[in-house]
Order: sequence, then C-alpha cells, then structure tokens
Amino acid sequence: MLKSVLQLKLGQRHAMTPQLQQAIRLLQLSAIELQQSVRETLAENVMLELEDGGDELELPTVTETAAVKEAAVQPEIEIDSAEDRWSDTHGESGAADRPWSEDDRLPEFADETGGSLQEHLLEQLLLARLSPLDLAIGRVIIDSINDDGYLLEPLETLAEILRPAFEVSLTQIEAVLRTIQLFDPAGVAARTVGECIELQLAQLDPRTPGLLTAIEAVRDYLPAIAAGDHSALRRQLAVTADELANALALIRASHPRPGSAFHRRPSDYVVPDVVVRRRGASWAVELNSGAVPKLRVNPEYAPLVTADHPAMRAQLQEARWLIKSIDMRNETLLKVARTIVNRQTAFLDQGEEAMVPLVLREVAETVEMHESTISRVTTGKYMLTPRGMFEFRHFFSSHVAAADGTEVSSTAIRAKIKKLIAGESADNPLSDSRIAELLATDGAKVARRTVAKYREAMKIAPSSERRTVLGR
Repeated sequence: MLKSVLQLKLGQRHAMTPQLQQAIRLLQLSAIELQQSVRETLAENVMLELEDGGDELELPTVTETAAVKEAAVQPEIEIDSAEDRWSDTHGESGAADRPWSEDDRLPEFADETGGSLQEHLLEQLLLARLSPLDLAIGRVIIDSINDDGYLLEPLETLAEILRPAFEVSLTQIEAVLRTIQLFDPAGVAARTVGECIELQLAQLDPRTPGLLTAIEAVRDYLPAIAAGDHSALRRQLAVTADELANALALIRASHPRPGSAFHRRPSDYVVPDVVVRRRGASWAVELNSGAVPKLRVNPEYAPLVTADHPAMRAQLQEARWLIKSIDMRNETLLKVARTIVNRQTAFLDQGEEAMVPLVLREVAETVEMHESTISRVTTGKYMLTPRGMFEFRHFFSSHVAAADGTEVSSTAIRAKIKKLIAGESADNPLSDSRIAELLATDGAKVARRTVAKYREAMKIAPSSERRTVLGR
C-alpha cells in the first residue's frame, strides 16, 4: 500500500522580474550599444523623451578608435629588426602569404585617398594605353594581387582564368606583369620578397651609391643577407666595406609590403564610459556625460494615462523602468570604476610597471555585488585616463609571486619584460633565462617558462630571432 507523504522544503530563489532582466541587459551594453538601444526605444515609446526635449539622440564624440583599443588592452612592442622585416627571405614561396603587421608600415607610403590598392592599380592600368587583350590580362593580374601588394597566382593559373575568352601565352602575361610592376607603389606585383626589393631598387637613380651591389646581393645572395654574414658577402660580391654598407642601407630602406598603405580597417569606435582626472593628490572618476542618455517621462502625455489606456500605461511603465535601469547602470559603473582606480592608483601615477594584482572577486567584495555582475560591468566598458583609453578588464591581472613573498601583477611583469627587451643590445638580445634573472633582481621571481609565455603573448620573437641581421 502506497502512502502519500507531504514534505515542506525551504529554499531561496531569485525571481527575474522584467525590470531586473532589463537592468542586467543594459549593464552588458557598451556605450554605443546603449545609445542605439535608447534610440530604438525613443522611436517606439511616446511616453519617453530626451531630457532636453530634443527629438534626435546623437552619439557622443568619438574619442578612440579600435586600434587604440587593441593597443590599450594588449600592449605590444615593435622590434625594428631587419630579420623581422625580411624573415621570409630564406624561401621563394610564402612571401605573399606572410601575415604582416600594420605596425611595419612606413609613413611615406601612406595613402589618404581612401581607395583600395586594386582601384589604385586599375587607374594606372587604364592610363597605360594597352591593347584590349593586354587590358584584360592586366585586370586578371591586379585581381590576383593581395593587400600587401604581392601576386598570389602563378602565370599558368592566370592563363586558365582568361580562357576561354582569351587564349594567351605565358610570355604575353609576363609582359603585362612587367608593365604593372612599374606602377606605384614601387615593388607591387612581386611574387617573392626578393623580387619586391629588386623592383624597388630598379626605380632608383642608376648613379645611387651601392645600387648595383644591392641588386646583385638581393638577386644572388639573399640567404647570406638574412644570415647576417657580412664578411662572406664582401668576399662573394668582391666589394669594400663602404660599398657593402651602402648596398645594405638601400635594401634596409625598401618596403616589404608595398600595398599595406592601402589597408583600410572598418570603423570600430570606442566611447569612454567614465573619465579619470587628477584632482590635487588624488584621482577623480566621473561618468562621461556625452555617453549617458538623459531621458525623462513625457510630461504632457503622462497625466493622460488612465486605466482605459492599457497600451499607454504599459509604455509609461516601460519608460520608467528604462530610466531607472540606466540610473542603476551608471551607479554600478561608477562604483566599479572608482574601486578599480583606488586599487590602481600606482598605475595612473607611474605606468604599467606599477600595476597591482586585481581579480573580479576583490572588486565584487568591495562593492558588495556578485562576481558575475562585475564581469558584465567590466566587459566592453572603457575608461579614459591621462595614460590613454583602457577597457575596464585591462586593470585585472593574475598574481605572480615576488621574491619577498608579496604578489606582483602579471601586467606589471609584462611591462618589465617589454622594457628590458626594448633596451637590450641588438647584437646580444636577452634570453628568457636572462630576463628571468633580471626580474628576480628587481624583486619579481618568475620562472623562465613564464617569461616565455608572456613574451609570446605580446608577440615578441625569441632572442634568436631578435638578433639584428643587417647590422647598423
């Protein structure tokens, strides 16, 4: 026989009200996303309006671009080494596929027209007075040039692309290619790094000191240049030290990615949520007034709402919830930002090397909020400081044990590593082991493998690859 048993269980359960759901959703939005969300609500809800009575919500002035955002979140070091610029000169293939960095671009190649490399080349092609067949060949060649300015496809593939409309020989394609290789920017349409350098050298004045030696060296002794064996180069080229120095200077001045000046990134703007300013001996944190929508309930429509107008009553409730949710969002942002600034005062005063360890849990405990809430607040929110624009998450880092038993921020360790490498000798770069020793001397006990991990995260090559190849 079965018995019915009545049991009473006690427990806590959070009910996600619509207002709480909205507050959480707004907390996750960036400043620009919040502006867009408010704009959409203004268009649909007659009970809501801007505080100044205007009809249009304008985005605040953009302060930083995506490039600055990436630099702030993950600082990198630029190592001006010939080996970095020409590291793929050992082989003839793969030169066009190398994922070059925007940091390598030289300012004199900057293009302000806003056009693409292909558009720039097509304009020159149309002015070259070629036959209809050569124009067709030229268009196919230009379509096969990548953003760095290299021709990706072999001539046989280009011939296949032209068929069956045109039956052309490899000699005809080669002739048009030679014409395009005379176009601006110098070095464009090369198939290898060596050819790219030679094309640029060929456009110099024939009387340039060291030019003939440079061309011969690039054509026949590129591996020796990459190896940095200047004595062997002098013997092979049968030139004086001064002649070799002039030749290497010309090679070093060549650009490895002639098409890079035409790269265009899509606009990805960042608007700071808070602004940090020095006030006397301390730091003040304020909301960015331009990023915060100032809303109010429509004073003319609100008194007209009665029980007979359920739709308007719902809109009125929505308007009040939105205003309150934005206020809650702003209050939470300020609390978190002020806690971060209080913990990272040394960073604001001295820079990256003074960053202290900080994790989400510590901020959550300080502001008496759940860790998941702090995670939402610190994602996609930005702080404008005298040291630049930083995502809130930039100020959080893991702990690394110091020699005196205290803890050091991993961000500070990265900054110290970056500084040591920036000041190293080009002929004798610091190994990971040596960097670990220097950090220990400075009070931060870090294992060699930790140094290697942080170095790789900053996209800094190992010491064997940082050694200057072409000399100075």
